[in-house]
Amino acid sequence: MKYLLSAAAASALMAGTAFAGNLEPAPAEPVIAPAPAPTFTSPNWTGFYAGGQLGYADVDTDLAGVDGDGFIGGLTAGYDYDLGDWVIGAGLDYDWTDVTLSGANLDVDNVFRAKLRGGYKLGNGLLYATGGYANVDVETLGDEDGYFVGAGYEHMVTENISLGGEVLYHQFDGLPAGGVDTDPEATTAQVRATFRF
Repeated sequence: MKYLLSAAAASALMAGTAFAGNLEPAPAEPVIAPAPAPTFTSPNWTGFYAGGQLGYADVDTDLAGVDGDGFIGGLTAGYDYDLGDWVIGAGLDYDWTDVTLSGANLDVDNVFRAKLRGGYKLGNGLLYATGGYANVDVETLGDEDGYFVGAGYEHMVTENISLGGEVLYHQFDGLPAGGVDTDPEATTAQVRATFRF
């Protein structure tokens, strides 16, 4: 009887050991690494652009009662170079106007600008200052040279399209009217859309 109990105990022990040896460890749960935080990169402004602009012009002169305001709009083109946080560039504007100088019944036909600009990148936008050469053409009086200064903001809405606004102050050398220089000055505010190549 003792022998039978010993044999039964040994058999049970061997069966338990064999059973335990056949157990496979549970598979480990996969570790999901957290997604890296998105890193923001501002657009690259380097390249040529061309587009159109439309806005309002206010013209004043030294002659009492000779002033006017109205719509202004035209074409713009240029090149920008991205320096990292800063952008520099040069461009040309040509605008037509419907401004008539009251008191003299003279039409301001067009304004040409050769400009430099420099600005600081703010996300997808560019806040900039600008200035340069300006030329105005007034019906019957001819054209006159001057300068302009101003500021603007441009925002990339897609990889190739930007929208913006610009305010400029112009000062011209003087347009002779009846032998008197009028010394016109003009302020323009325009919105613009450009395609960047």
